[in-house]
Amino acid sequence: MIRGTAPGRAGIIGNPTDGYGGAMIACSIPCRAEAVIKESDQLCLIVDGKKEEINWESDLKPQDDDFDLLRAVLRYFNLKDLKVSIEIDSTIPRQAGLAGSTAILSAALGALLEKLGREHSPYYTAELNRTIELRYMKTHCGYQDAYMTTFGGLNFLSFRGKAYYKELENEVYAAVEELTAPEMPFVIAHTGIQHHSGDFHRPIRERWLEGEKEVVKGYEQIAELAIKGKRALIEGNWEELGRLMNKNHEIQDELRFSGEQNNRLIEAARDGKALGAKLAGAGGGGTIIALTLHPEETRQALKEAGADMFLELKPEAPGLDVERTFDDKQEVK
Repeated sequence: MIRGTAPGRAGIIGNPTDGYGGAMIACSIPCRAEAVIKESDQLCLIVDGKKEEINWESDLKPQDDDFDLLRAVLRYFNLKDLKVSIEIDSTIPRQAGLAGSTAILSAALGALLEKLGREHSPYYTAELNRTIELRYMKTHCGYQDAYMTTFGGLNFLSFRGKAYYKELENEVYAAVEELTAPEMPFVIAHTGIQHHSGDFHRPIRERWLEGEKEVVKGYEQIAELAIKGKRALIEGNWEELGRLMNKNHEIQDELRFSGEQNNRLIEAARDGKALGAKLAGAGGGGTIIALTLHPEETRQALKEAGADMFLELKPEAPGLDVERTFDDKQEVK
């Protein structure tokens, strides 16, 4: 048996410039996705207790269902004849802007690479993840999720040279700098509204590609906020970091409305003594992150505004982790 797990993540500041050559600070959350591979008489996929048997190459084509992520990985490696079962489980809230889908992809990719006996650096694995998501899932989003679900932890991420998607062999690697902070005074609140990040990112990327001045300038400003936020986080200058987070949200919300429920929670967090609040991922639903020195007051304000789930950041959470147990040492032919 081979088991791969990968964490979800929350963006503290800098999103969504990870798809535009920008910079970010992001952190793992306690929730993880899991992929378990076991020997089987035929290739079958198991997601949320539902089983899908793969008998023909056509069975790996996208079908707009919960099995598409696994189908995409199997298509990339051309593994239609693999005799295993692959079971997926996850505690990351679905379509909540916390990299839940990418974490599933990371876990499955890590487990399959182990099964195939292939070793890669985490940088290559993150880029491979992003390639499968972009080319095989047709999902338009940045590089943050692929890197954070692979590396885990609390990181400053620089995506210089990665504004335009390239083929895997031509991609430059992002810069991943592990950070430490005196404490992590953040509250993550989920709205309960599901969304698809690709749908949210696509329209604004088209505006950026067309050179719309407001979008280009706005994302340059947000990336600069992340650079400044790095110092504020390391030094525990929470008032400054909160100000920078608020500015991040202000710029993004003006460029693309973040969603009524998201904005309601962000305003409620600030009314509840949060120093700063913004989206933890993409908009149109999802999750917000608040910097607060008064967590109980902030949580109560968020709960009254409609938050249905609260999470915390977990800087010590590992990234992609793969383990092989029992005597499963058969090689895939």
